[in-house]
Amino acid sequence: METVNLGRCGLRVSRLCLGTMLFGSQLDETASVAVMDTALELGIDFLDTANNYPAPLGLTTAGRSEEIVGRWLRGKRERVVVATKCAMRVGRGPNDAGGSRKHVVEACEQSLKRLQTDRIDVFFLHVPELGAPLEETFEALDHLVRQGKVLYVGVSNFETWRMALAFQVIAERRLVPIVAHQPCYNLLDRLAERELLPLCRAAGLGVVPYNPLGAGMLTGRYRRGESPPENSRFAQGAWGQKYQARYSSDRMFDVAEAITAVACAESMTPAQVALAWLLNRDGVTAPIVGASRPEQLRDCSGAVGRRLSPETLTQLDEVSAIFV
Repeated sequence: METVNLGRCGLRVSRLCLGTMLFGSQLDETASVAVMDTALELGIDFLDTANNYPAPLGLTTAGRSEEIVGRWLRGKRERVVVATKCAMRVGRGPNDAGGSRKHVVEACEQSLKRLQTDRIDVFFLHVPELGAPLEETFEALDHLVRQGKVLYVGVSNFETWRMALAFQVIAERRLVPIVAHQPCYNLLDRLAERELLPLCRAAGLGVVPYNPLGAGMLTGRYRRGESPPENSRFAQGAWGQKYQARYSSDRMFDVAEAITAVACAESMTPAQVALAWLLNRDGVTAPIVGASRPEQLRDCSGAVGRRLSPETLTQLDEVSAIFV
């Protein structure tokens, strides 16, 4: 498994990041442990979670994924880069969400307990709607870094204009810098290419895209005109309907079918093609891949180091150009 720096900072991470969003819901603890064990075996040492996981998100289950990860980490902590997030709602109280100093500090403390560790390697703001001044939020993160409870700071889902404001606040107040961004980015959602990715490259931020396989749409699992398979993400009630609305248009099936054709020609799987395309994009550090079974993770790892031909990259760029 290749390792790279997370942007310009000194932290090195594996070229793929393991997502834990389904740990404690679709995957019980035994299945979750099997996936994490396989990740470490494959050299995937970068692990992403959040204080409101698992999905489907709910206040009664928030934190369960971190608890599973924390129990697994015992005896392995020094071998793993752990990222988690705060700012989304995790309780019914008025301060159980957002970017207030109170919530950011308390969320960090609670995540540390669930993860059974003394530090979070990368602490992300999960959403940009913080309900607090950026100065307050980033001063709280700076405080946590100075205490040694957080090593690096990142953001997720921040638009380009919010990133510019955050950079200004950090520079004016000499706060710890943002080192990474988690955008939604895949062949069915390329909006980040317009302004966000160029900004991240210019600022030296690591880019850790989520949904790299379009919730499974780019793996060939779904067929045009057919109902989604049982136990697939698209079949998970209201949560699945949200993903269907995001990823199941006719134009998206055109992209998925093109990937399947490329996979056949390149002796790869569709998931490997979709990930290889993403790993070839300038500035992308480590896509976040989820897996419900170890073999899915093994499949995804086969994309690392694969170089698609210029003709194939052009073909994929053209069929997905409508989503830029």
